[in-house]
Amino acid sequence: MNNVPVPPRSRRRGRLRSLIGAACAVALITTGTTALVASPAHAEADRQVCSSTEGTHNGFFFSFWKDSGDACMVLRENGRYSSSWSRSTNNWVGGKGWNPGTRRTITYSGTYNPGNNNSYLALYGWTRNPLVEYYIVENFGSYNPSSGATRLGTVTTDGGTYDILRSQRVNQPSIDGTATFYQYWSVRQQKRSSGTITTANHFDAWARAGLNLGNHYYQIMATEGYQSQGSSDITVREGSSPNPTNPPPSTPPPGNGGCTVSVNRAEDWNDRFNTTFSVSGSNNWVVTIRTNGSQSLQNSWNASVSGNSGTLTARPNGNGNNFGITLYKNGNNTTPTATCSTG
Repeated sequence: MNNVPVPPRSRRRGRLRSLIGAACAVALITTGTTALVASPAHAEADRQVCSSTEGTHNGFFFSFWKDSGDACMVLRENGRYSSSWSRSTNNWVGGKGWNPGTRRTITYSGTYNPGNNNSYLALYGWTRNPLVEYYIVENFGSYNPSSGATRLGTVTTDGGTYDILRSQRVNQPSIDGTATFYQYWSVRQQKRSSGTITTANHFDAWARAGLNLGNHYYQIMATEGYQSQGSSDITVREGSSPNPTNPPPSTPPPGNGGCTVSVNRAEDWNDRFNTTFSVSGSNNWVVTIRTNGSQSLQNSWNASVSGNSGTLTARPNGNGNNFGITLYKNGNNTTPTATCSTG
C-alpha cells in the first residue's frame, strides 16, 4: 500500500512514550486491572505537568507527552486541564479522559487558542490488535489533516459533518515500539471548541469504511501542538449535554431574512452555563442574542461577539457557522434566545 504523506507533527512518538505505554500495559497485566480509574475521597490539588507521564487526577486519566521545549499542562478540578506552549517545543500532546477508551459519549467545553499554527483539539486514542491511532478533530489551526490523508467519506453527527480519512505510518514509534500502523481521522468541517462527541457514531462510520478498531487503550480530549505556540483550557466529562432549563423552541424563528439559527443549552455550572449556536442558510450572518435578567458574558468562541449583557451581537470570524458563549447566571438560569439575519 502506498504511504500516504502526513504532516511532520505525526513524528512525535519517541522511545520515552513507547516505554510509558509498555509500562502501563505491564502494570495492568500484573494487577489484573482493566482500567486506570481514580476515585479520590477528596479533590486533588491542581498539578502542573511538564514532562512525559500518564496517570490519574481527580477521577480522570491523563496523558502528557512532549519531545522538547517548554510545553506544560495544569491538571485542575474534575475533568479540566489547561495548557500552554511556545515555539521552543517541537511537538507535544496531552489531555484528560479515560483508560480504557470505549464507545462513550463525551461533552467538552472551554477555550482553544491555536492562532495560525499547527495544532489540534481532538478526542484522541489508541487501540491494539490492530494497532491504531485515532483522532476525532473538533478544531485545528493552520494545518487540516484532511489535506494529507486518504478521504473515505463523511459522517454527520452531533450537529456537524466530519470528513473520514485514513493515513499510514510505516516503521514509526508507537505505544508498542516501532511499528507500521494506521491513523483514523474524523475531521469536523465546522470548527468548534465546545460540544458533544458521540464516539459510537464515528467508530461505526469508520467500520462502514473498512476502518476497524481493536482493543482500546486510553481515550483523552487532547490538545496537540507542533512547532507552534498556543494555549487551551478544556473541561471534559462523560455524557451528553444536560437538558436545558427553559429550552428554546426546536425550530427557532428566523431573523429578517436569509438565515436561521438554532440554540442549544450545553454545560451548566453553579455560576455560569454554555450555550451553542448553529447558523444555516448563509455564511454572512449577524446573530442577535437576547440574554435574560442580569446575565453577563464571560467568554465566547468561534465568532466575534460584542456586548456584555442584555442583547449581544455575533458575527462570523472565519471559524465557520457554529459558535458558543459562556454566560454568568447572576441569579438567572434561563437559556438565551437568538435570531439571525444576513450581514
